[in-house]
Amino acid sequence: MNQQTGPAAAHEKRAELSEAITRLKKEKNAIILAHYYQRPEIQDLADYIGDSLALAQISARLTQDIIVLCGVNFMGETAKIICPGKKVLIPDLSAGCSLADSCPAPEFEKFIKQNPGHTVISYVNTSAAVKALSDVLVTSTNARQIVESFPPETPIIFGPDRNLGNYINSVTGRNMKLWNGACHVHEQFSVEKLAELKRQHPDAKVLAHPECPKQLLLLADKTGSTAALLKYATSQPFNKFIVATESGILHQMQKECPEKTFIPAPPADSTCACNECSFMKLNTLEKLYNCLLTESPEVNVDAATAERALKPIERMLQISEKLGL
Repeated sequence: MNQQTGPAAAHEKRAELSEAITRLKKEKNAIILAHYYQRPEIQDLADYIGDSLALAQISARLTQDIIVLCGVNFMGETAKIICPGKKVLIPDLSAGCSLADSCPAPEFEKFIKQNPGHTVISYVNTSAAVKALSDVLVTSTNARQIVESFPPETPIIFGPDRNLGNYINSVTGRNMKLWNGACHVHEQFSVEKLAELKRQHPDAKVLAHPECPKQLLLLADKTGSTAALLKYATSQPFNKFIVATESGILHQMQKECPEKTFIPAPPADSTCACNECSFMKLNTLEKLYNCLLTESPEVNVDAATAERALKPIERMLQISEKLGL
């Protein structure tokens, strides 16, 4: 690789890495899946980009031998559970998830036992062990519809995101019992700073992910999953948006609508990049190259856990297909 320094050398190195990754991908019959929150250069190189639902749906129909999941650990686990016969790689195994970490399986199991007779609906942003304790999974794209697919009188436990759970309760009229978990990125957005930004840009529409706290969602013009926010931004006639979710999605928004303006919502702490997920950004082009070259780190899930976790994943995919999601 080029040993020079400076912007030109960095650009050349990225180009070399991208070319090498593309070559290795073909040689090894591999496919690269990336979440919208990944670095722009990884999004640009991926075969498929999507939110958690889309990545799960894509995994279920892949024919390649190797899946490289550019995202966080639970996404790699989900792909491995769906495709047990394939090798699933992730560029950096330390790419965790604060939301998944907020719901340890032993404590969640105790919570379930304390509330017998409840249907357990878990967000896909969970470990394989938590998925294995669940009756059905949801993503932010399909959570409302899947909850509404159960009779209104059905007692439900919803975990682990309390903000998404509160939002679903508010729009469905349900009273689900919520696990007290949250995403550190979506918790960091400042309601006061967002209100000030709205005053500065009165023509801007506010887009917010339902993992944000209720007070912030009250300021939103559109609340939805990452994919839903992207669709709204690209399909609506408005030209300026304030975006309250992980800032990686702005790359796709800007690519699809270069004439529009996208402003990341400000975090409470202006000294940090708190509207970025540090875990998502652990994956780099260099790690992606090494991952394909060495076919490691590999994602593995205990067979018994995977067997139990597959059932709620399949139920989610079946309900989503039936509902046209």
